[in-house]
Amino acid sequence: MIQRTAVEVTGLVQGVGFRPFVYSLATGLGLRGFVQNRGGRVYVDVEGEPGALAAFVDRLTDNPPPMAAIDRVRCARLVPANHQQFVIAPSEATAGADLRVPPDVATCDDCLVELFDAANRRHRHPFITCTKCGPRFSIIRKLPYDRADTTMDAFAMCGRCRADYSDPLNRRFHAQAIACPQCGPSLLALGKSGRATSGDALQLAVQALLGGGIVAIKGIGGFHLACDATNEAAVSELRRRKGREARPLAVMVPDASGRCLGAAAGTAALAALTSPERPIVLIAQSINTLGLAGNVAPGSPTVGMFLPYTPIHHLLLHDAGRPLVMTSGNRTDEPMVCDDASAVAQLGDIADLFLTHARRIHTRCDDSVVRVHGQRVSLVRRARGHAPSPLRLAEGAGASVLAVGGHLKNTFCLTSGANAYLSPHIGTLDSAASYHALSDAVGQMSALLNIQPEVIAHDHHPDYASTRFALAWPAATRVAVQHHLAHVLSCVAEHRCTEPVIGVAFDGAGLGTDGAIWGGEFLVVEGTQCRRAAHLAYVPLPGGDVAAREPWRMAVAHLTAACGPTLGPLGGEIASRITPSKLAFVQQMIARGVCSPPTSSMGRLFDAVAALIGLRDVAGFEGQAAVELEAIASPSTSLAYRFVTVMAKDTWTIDAAPVVQQIAADVAAARSRGEISAAFHGAVADMIASVAAGIARQTGVRRVALTGGVFQNALLSQLAVRALSVQGLEVLEHRLVPCNDGGLSLGQALFALRAVNANVTDGEQIACA
Repeated sequence: MIQRTAVEVTGLVQGVGFRPFVYSLATGLGLRGFVQNRGGRVYVDVEGEPGALAAFVDRLTDNPPPMAAIDRVRCARLVPANHQQFVIAPSEATAGADLRVPPDVATCDDCLVELFDAANRRHRHPFITCTKCGPRFSIIRKLPYDRADTTMDAFAMCGRCRADYSDPLNRRFHAQAIACPQCGPSLLALGKSGRATSGDALQLAVQALLGGGIVAIKGIGGFHLACDATNEAAVSELRRRKGREARPLAVMVPDASGRCLGAAAGTAALAALTSPERPIVLIAQSINTLGLAGNVAPGSPTVGMFLPYTPIHHLLLHDAGRPLVMTSGNRTDEPMVCDDASAVAQLGDIADLFLTHARRIHTRCDDSVVRVHGQRVSLVRRARGHAPSPLRLAEGAGASVLAVGGHLKNTFCLTSGANAYLSPHIGTLDSAASYHALSDAVGQMSALLNIQPEVIAHDHHPDYASTRFALAWPAATRVAVQHHLAHVLSCVAEHRCTEPVIGVAFDGAGLGTDGAIWGGEFLVVEGTQCRRAAHLAYVPLPGGDVAAREPWRMAVAHLTAACGPTLGPLGGEIASRITPSKLAFVQQMIARGVCSPPTSSMGRLFDAVAALIGLRDVAGFEGQAAVELEAIASPSTSLAYRFVTVMAKDTWTIDAAPVVQQIAADVAAARSRGEISAAFHGAVADMIASVAAGIARQTGVRRVALTGGVFQNALLSQLAVRALSVQGLEVLEHRLVPCNDGGLSLGQALFALRAVNANVTDGEQIACA
């Protein structure tokens, strides 16, 4: 007896070879009907013998394509229609669909074999791809994912590619980015002026790199700037031209062998490196066996390493035979460039050569960055390979929200139903170019996902560029969310937690509801309610944001609070390192309260300690002092420091003065920097656990969320988790979303949804009490 079934599959089921998979499965079981993309879903109308139909549904869910992620399968019985065969039907757009945009995927092993097979017609073709790999998000203009709606529509398939595309037994069956040397894009080398150069483009790039030059390379989501990572002079010149004095540079290594990765091979780091997302992985510098230039990541405990993820990268690394610096193609704090004209205009005085091609990048997408501690992997920057795959919110359906994040490490978040779509990394919004990049990206993603936001959420700070963007965006309801509350809720959102939490939000700066600069906060959060239960005691922030670039200022502020205006035992030491006029000026600012807002920032306390021990007085990038402080920490120390907490009006104030006094005494006594760093990290972790335990006893809440950029510090995170576990508290840490400001937009979106669903917003702002 013939039966007919309608099967609707939701999840990441487009751009991953799902329709060809369904075709092969159905025809192999002798079934008839069709499979079709409908909006963000795959719809299957299938009929045949009952046993074959049951086997079809079982195999559909048990063994989907490797890159697919099935959320739900729904089946419904239909009246038999006497289908004659099984076909892939043309895609159909569906309004209000549960859309999933496939992320860009690294070149698969099958394509790599062909890439280096001299007998294969796609031998050394820089754009080889199949249904399992290649560009997706960066080339899609609209959904459903079909070639005509991607930037590959500029390249007409040749007869042989058309035959591969139409053959159900070929792994390129319905591979939308299919191409070959006869019909696909080709590489082009441009000189500094943008004029094409003669000769083999790839070999010209290899020659330039081996000769110590800098090459701008067009990849999947934008341009990289590359140079020989073993050449000190080349790396220094790249830093000089780009104006990137100290921030670590990412390195692309040829393969995942022990020769390249040393002790990291066979660990969680290797699994992250070789995953289809191919992120930059922060790996301990001690494993470096490649002879990397010392100024690739000076002073950092880690170096960002990643593997080739496009055919162009594979060919370059293969032919160059050495690791390459591969950093974002932009000027510092501006967005990555993604088209030839912009690349030549903005990078012409940085790059010696441009290696480019005619496949247009529709959506800019930087590289993702992850860190590994123990066997756990967490995202530091969520971009290529991950964005814009949605996170499922526990809150369920609600109003569509656009949350625009913060000023640093900006991302935005769009919600539709229970899906939260986090954008790729945008960056710091210090320039007009970055602001326009945010605007363009919001427009592209909202159109791609067919989301018209009803609510807009933004940071509580009125002067952030993202706040100004939000205020200019037409929306019926606006919600301002306090910075650290958004941090806590970003962690809550990724864990799909609906219970109350104690949020420990440690970062550099965020505007508090009392007008001070917060950053060392313990918040009790339940629903839309938030109470500041504890915080670091305020000290002056002399010069405001300038103090983040000059850690010595925070050392003076904390020494003044702890030891008085003479700066205690380190008065002479500080005076010997800082210009007398500068030191006197800052001391006057502190004494008079001029341009010195009060701050509870834990990030600035880490800066202060780095300066106190003479490690770093001036930072080349945000967080450099703290990174270096972590790097020098000794495995063990006999020193022990302790914060003091004082209760007033149901709020604990955590006084760092005793710790600063002890550090000053140990510096004066010539104790080692490594021991002092280790003791300081231990003191912060113990303070977190003791304060959180006190709040837990007070409130009954026993779940703690660790969030904020300070928790990028792997040593502190490990110590804090251990100390909290001893107290019997459950710990939530970030994994899928950055703990830094890159996760703010998700927390803002969650708060806005909660506020609207609870009818507690009047179109103005809700912030932490």
